[in-house]
Amino acid sequence: MKTLLKAITLTAAAVFAGSLHAADFPERPIGVAVSYGAGGATDFQARIVTMVAGNEDILGQPIYILNKPGAGGRVGWNWFATEAEADGYTLSAYNVPHFIAQSIEGGVKYSVDSFEPIANWGADPAVVVVGADSPYNSIGELVDFATANPGKATLSGAGLFVGHHIAALQLEKSTGAKFAYIPTKGGGAAAMKAVIAGDVIGGINNLSDAFRAREAGNVKILAVADLERNDFLPDVPTLMESGYDVDNSSVNFRGLMVPKGTPQDVIDKLAAQVPMMFEHSRVQGRMKAGGSPMHVMSREEVQAMWAERQAALEVLLEGL
Repeated sequence: MKTLLKAITLTAAAVFAGSLHAADFPERPIGVAVSYGAGGATDFQARIVTMVAGNEDILGQPIYILNKPGAGGRVGWNWFATEAEADGYTLSAYNVPHFIAQSIEGGVKYSVDSFEPIANWGADPAVVVVGADSPYNSIGELVDFATANPGKATLSGAGLFVGHHIAALQLEKSTGAKFAYIPTKGGGAAAMKAVIAGDVIGGINNLSDAFRAREAGNVKILAVADLERNDFLPDVPTLMESGYDVDNSSVNFRGLMVPKGTPQDVIDKLAAQVPMMFEHSRVQGRMKAGGSPMHVMSREEVQAMWAERQAALEVLLEGL
């Protein structure tokens, strides 16, 4: 009987302590780990969407960025799944399909069961780009070159089994052409630099990175890997529209998550406040100016999206 009463008392104390923790949370700045290098789309956007976190009507504490790049995101997400404190003071940006596809392929220490989503801020399609002085002015011309020269059509991307790689695999399967996909160190920013420098014939990158590079006069965007044209690029056709069976599986959903084991009260508080951060007019304006498509989703909507993408990617990757 004493043992039972002690167990009940300890449980009640833990619940009470958790409630107190959530009531006071956050009491200090919060870190957000970004599994890609500074200057890429995820880093660029994470800095924008978190810039109003310190407002008293949002979190009341600032958010700072921790860059942990390497291996297409694997380094950062492995660290987050195995070493980050599950106390709400260390969050991570997620990229889907990236971390889900990598967990399906194996060789990593995480899966969808390793994390708890908080909210989604964006949906960034993959695009096919070439340098501004490239002789290719349409996706058809690039595919024709790849068909006639197997393996010589080099395409840079942010890593293996990220959205860029998935789009490249789909394009290769649809066209029958043989591309040479080259994952670069440093994420999307490094992959874009490779295109601009002429180190590769083209690349598959994020729309947001490509939009800024095109605005600067550095690249041409040949096609978008999505179901419809994007409002930021109304003049650029989709790959499907161009006759290639490439759907929206590579669209890069971005948001924030915490490690499994984070107190539920803390998760609930973050899930209530973080979407307010994403919907702030200053954030929305900066994201639009940077060519970064937003798609705000609640925790429940992200949970459903993760489950759908997990099932779809298992089928897609087996086929590719």
